[in-house]
Amino acid sequence: MSWTEIVIEVPLTDAESLSDALMAAGALSVSVEDADLGTPSEQPLFGEPGMEPKEAAWQRSRVVVLADVDVDHAAIVSAAAEACGVPVPPYSLRPVAAQDWVRLTQSQFDPIHIGKSIWVVPSWHDAPDADALILELDPGLAFGTGSHPTTRLCMEWLEINVPAQQPQSLLDYGCGSGILAMVAKKLGCPTVIGVDIDPHAIDAARYNSERNHCSADYYLPEDFSAHTGIQVFDAVVANILSGPLKLMAPMLCNRIAPGGSLTLSGVLATQADDVIAAYAQWISLTVWAEHDGWVALSGKLRA
Repeated sequence: MSWTEIVIEVPLTDAESLSDALMAAGALSVSVEDADLGTPSEQPLFGEPGMEPKEAAWQRSRVVVLADVDVDHAAIVSAAAEACGVPVPPYSLRPVAAQDWVRLTQSQFDPIHIGKSIWVVPSWHDAPDADALILELDPGLAFGTGSHPTTRLCMEWLEINVPAQQPQSLLDYGCGSGILAMVAKKLGCPTVIGVDIDPHAIDAARYNSERNHCSADYYLPEDFSAHTGIQVFDAVVANILSGPLKLMAPMLCNRIAPGGSLTLSGVLATQADDVIAAYAQWISLTVWAEHDGWVALSGKLRA
């Protein structure tokens, strides 16, 4: 089957309504991107709770429509414009070449080198360094492949601090794919538990841990409490988002053993002070490191 992309540039105010109308008019899929991407006018949008844009679009938005090659593309655009009550916008067509989509997708994910000696390696690649700490991990539904700055920051913290502090137990709250739990286990932490609200993430983490020969337990929050009671941990790591992290401050701090450490990420540099303040009555956090506008916060619980 062959496809064609219809590319339309529209103002911010029309992007969402036109996208919906294009789908109703026969588009197979519609995506919206910044028409100024890669220029000094590029506008970052963050989906962080409390920072969501009023409209999921940019001042100059590029709407990219995927359609069958043999449909009437002009009719799709005209019908969508009429439904929105706007003039028919100018558009261009570009062919979508036939591809081996599996190989193309795989080619976009190379091994990722993190810290001094951690490699995250998709299953279709060989490990670049057989003596490194290697995680075999394919991109999937659960967050955490090491490509995002927040995951990278936590992995770098673990690489430095697990050998130095020798924690006997570690809690990875918001474990996603299980990548942080697996790093901690491979670095020698005897007891590792991961928690996530998403059942798919728990399944993915269990699968990834078995595949990487890492013994770790994973729970949904309600099962975590039932199985662990009031267990505390020598190290707690949570890579989530600033809003949930602030709400979870009492719970996470109650899970830290006296003198134990807490490391948080998923926090933009501009949000660091607010998150630090939310934890101040239990633990003194500081910015441990920053990468691409994201920070990792860390501190030790007062004994």
